[in-house]
Amino acid sequence: MNGLLDIFEKKGPRRILIFALIILILYSVKSMMNIILLTFIFAFLLDRLIEFTLKRVHFNRKLLVILLYTVIVGLLTVGVVKYLPIITMEISQIIVRITNFYSTPHDSVLLTYLESVISSNQIAAYLENGFSFLLKYFSDISKTSIQVILALVLSLFFLLEKPRLIEFTNKFKDSKIAPFYFEIEFFGKKFTRTFGKVIEAQFIIAIVNTILSVIVLLILGFPQIIGLGIMIFFLGLIPVAGVIISLVPLTIIAFTIGGFLKVVYVLIAVMIIHGIEAYILNPKLMSSKTDLPVFYTFIVLIFSQNFFGVWGLIIGIPVFVFLLDILDVTNKEPANHIPVPKSKKTR
Repeated sequence: MNGLLDIFEKKGPRRILIFALIILILYSVKSMMNIILLTFIFAFLLDRLIEFTLKRVHFNRKLLVILLYTVIVGLLTVGVVKYLPIITMEISQIIVRITNFYSTPHDSVLLTYLESVISSNQIAAYLENGFSFLLKYFSDISKTSIQVILALVLSLFFLLEKPRLIEFTNKFKDSKIAPFYFEIEFFGKKFTRTFGKVIEAQFIIAIVNTILSVIVLLILGFPQIIGLGIMIFFLGLIPVAGVIISLVPLTIIAFTIGGFLKVVYVLIAVMIIHGIEAYILNPKLMSSKTDLPVFYTFIVLIFSQNFFGVWGLIIGIPVFVFLLDILDVTNKEPANHIPVPKSKKTR
């Protein structure tokens, strides 16, 4: 027993045991994982927006939080009442259009080859999961609404009482469970600095990609723009692979409405948008140490999709970056100062 306590007193084994305990607790509440993830994402993103606003505008924090959530709830209400039936119908029409394309025999050797490649690779599974996710969540509005509302309420209370929560939580530093607190604090800081940063970058990139893509699709005369915009946004949350996956339905629809010429236009537009993401947005939003090689990105997405389903495609890369940070594979701590050699120091 004393030997076990001695092992626990060492920092390394204690950290590993507490990390394993956290994973076990999260696994035991996996039925609530949607609410947990949505609450964290809402709280983190909206907190960043609030801090960004307060640095530029002198305003009462609590009043700003209430105004922000009032706007969000108002937009969600208008979206559900006015646009939800349109979105559900357009997504269904996109699925029907793609299904008809697959069921129709093609004389073109290229189309037949592309169809076989899509069907025999992981892209088909991603597409199936992605469209099922969209259709299920927009159709089963009651369950989704409850989860979103609970996540919004929890994140609202967190942001309203953030200073008080920090003050109260700091009291655990002097409690009997202080060793547990310091380890959980360590993992919490790592998690928000890596997982939160990557999620924030993915959301900003997805929004920019969606806006640019919708403008291009409107110019090219695509149907079901709202449904395609929703699809592009959710696929845009998947790093690297999202662009490739979104090409499949876009090129199929382009071919059905305008032939190969329209497909060429779509490919050129997607290449330009992807270039903006790769060379402008990514370097500004994510440091080079969170930018994974494409091979690693696809491996992580394949495994996370198989283990966690659709959520795995969205959180797989952030979780992987978090684990790399835990293992000190990446070091994102900013250097506060550069040590000056003794011979160069001035009195």
